[in-house]
Amino acid sequence: MEPEDLEAQLEGLHPLGFAWSLRCCQGDRAEAEDVLHLSYLKVLEGRARFDGRAAFKTWLFGVIRRTAWERQRWRWRQATRLGHWWRERAAEIPDPGATTDAGAVAAKLKTAMERLSKRQAEVIHLVFYQDLTIHEAAGVLAMPVGTARTHYERGKARLRAILGSREEIR
Repeated sequence: MEPEDLEAQLEGLHPLGFAWSLRCCQGDRAEAEDVLHLSYLKVLEGRARFDGRAAFKTWLFGVIRRTAWERQRWRWRQATRLGHWWRERAAEIPDPGATTDAGAVAAKLKTAMERLSKRQAEVIHLVFYQDLTIHEAAGVLAMPVGTARTHYERGKARLRAILGSREEIR
């Protein structure tokens, strides 16, 4: 792929890429920005090469996910060497629409998503928010399609149970 085409693809996918990076970094906005920046560097410097076996979007999301994992592993190793555990938490991102009905629904959905397993939440995020197919999400997450489909179905069922129950969502 030509550098100009590559840059145009990255520019077009930037909002979706940032949303996926934010998800991979458990909501830590600063870390998500760093991960996305490092991912772009890998792509533009040729350390990550698109070979055309998957859609560009799917491939890019895989690069972002691997970069986030590498950074997380590096931080864990640094914390271990220093003799303490890394306990940095994402700051709450204020939701200006939280006072409206739509904001309340979005807040309940966010809370419900947090109660899913990591894999279920990742697959559902990719399918619903990033508009990927289950097959493409499986490629991003480096898992068999059947496993992704299972996490997707179980995650949807769990969301229905959480959101349909009368229990207060915390």
